[in-house]
Amino acid sequence: MRPQVVSVTSTTPSAWIPVDMYQTPFNIGFGVVLSNTPSLTYKIQHTFDDVFDSTVTPTAFDHATVTGKTASSDGNYSAPIRAIRLNATVYASGTATLTILQGRK
Repeated sequence: MRPQVVSVTSTTPSAWIPVDMYQTPFNIGFGVVLSNTPSLTYKIQHTFDDVFDSTVTPTAFDHATVTGKTASSDGNYSAPIRAIRLNATVYASGTATLTILQGRK
């Protein structure tokens, strides 16, 4: 999987980024980088729902440690999920950019 990158510049969450839940071992690393003078708070969220099914509203779960952040941060997932997104919960200015990498055998 190539690196996937999304950015937010408001309190609207990014689009869901689907991942390969069948990858063995399942490993995702991610980092969020903030612009030079940000004034925002963000969190990383994941879902177990099929984000391609238009009849389903995905349930978002907050990452265990990357939530309520106001500075650049990183984290990972070692257990399968179906998709990941970046959600700015407070926004005044700046940009938050999420990059995810999923390992391949």
